[in-house]
Amino acid sequence: MYFVMKRIDLIKLEHSTKIGHPCGSIKPNVTEDCIFYVDGISIGFYMRIMPLKMQKLANLADKELRSKNVPKSVMKRKTHDGKDENGKYKYKNEVDQYSTILGGTPPKPHMGRNYANLSSVHLVKTAQTFIKSMLMLANEAEQLIKEILPEQHAKQKKLFEQVNDKWKFGNLWTSSISNYNIAAPFHRDTGNVVGAVNVIITKRKNAVGGNLNVPDYGATIDSCDNSILVYPAWQNVHGVTPIIPTAPNGYRNSLIFYPLKAFIGLD
Repeated sequence: MYFVMKRIDLIKLEHSTKIGHPCGSIKPNVTEDCIFYVDGISIGFYMRIMPLKMQKLANLADKELRSKNVPKSVMKRKTHDGKDENGKYKYKNEVDQYSTILGGTPPKPHMGRNYANLSSVHLVKTAQTFIKSMLMLANEAEQLIKEILPEQHAKQKKLFEQVNDKWKFGNLWTSSISNYNIAAPFHRDTGNVVGAVNVIITKRKNAVGGNLNVPDYGATIDSCDNSILVYPAWQNVHGVTPIIPTAPNGYRNSLIFYPLKAFIGLD
C-alpha cells in the first residue's frame, strides 16, 4: 500500500511548560497525514484515518472496552478549565475516566512487588475478545510502521531481541493501555525503551479535545476518530488536552502500545 504523507520538520522551541502542569485546551495544528522529522531523521508519523482493517479492529476493541466484559481501573484525575482571577487553575470533574492495562507490568518495589508479571486482565474469560483484537491491532500497527518508517521498525526489532517473548505484546511493545476520557497533565514516558516508539490509536465520538500537545515543538496533534499517532514518547514532555463531550455519552478512548525498558534482559 502506498501512502502520500506530508513532511513536517519539528524545530525546538523555548517554552515554560513543566512536568506536572495541566494541559489546557489547545486547537490542533497537525491535522494532515504526515511524517515527523527532527534534524533530518524521521521519528514518527500521524495518519488521520487508519487503513480499514485497523479501523475494524479498533472499533471492536473500543466496543469491548466500554462493555462490562473488560475489567477497568477507575481514575480520579480532574481536568482544568483555565485559570481564575488569581492565576490559579480551576479544576473540575468533567467525564467518567478509566483505563485497562494489557501485557507486561513492571516490578514496583515501592508497592511491595519486586517482580514483573502479566496483567491480570489476561485471566478474565470475558476479556478475551478485547485482548485478541488489541493484539491483532498491535500487529497491524507494526506492519504500518514497517511500511512508513522501515528504519525505525528495524531499529525497534533489534532493541526487542533483548526482550523475552513472554513479555512482548506484539513484536515491538511490552504493554498496552486503553484510556477512556483521560486527559493527562504534561509528562514524559521515562520508563520507555529509548529509541522506540509508542502507538496511539484514537476512538472519539461526540467529543472534542484529547489532542496530544508537544510544547518542545509547538505541535498539537489532532486525536480524531480512527487516527493513529506513532511517536517516541520518551523523548519529549507532552500532555493531553481536555476531553469535552458535545452530546450525551460523548467520549474519547485511546488504545496505546508502549515499550517498557524494565523488560530488557528480563527472564
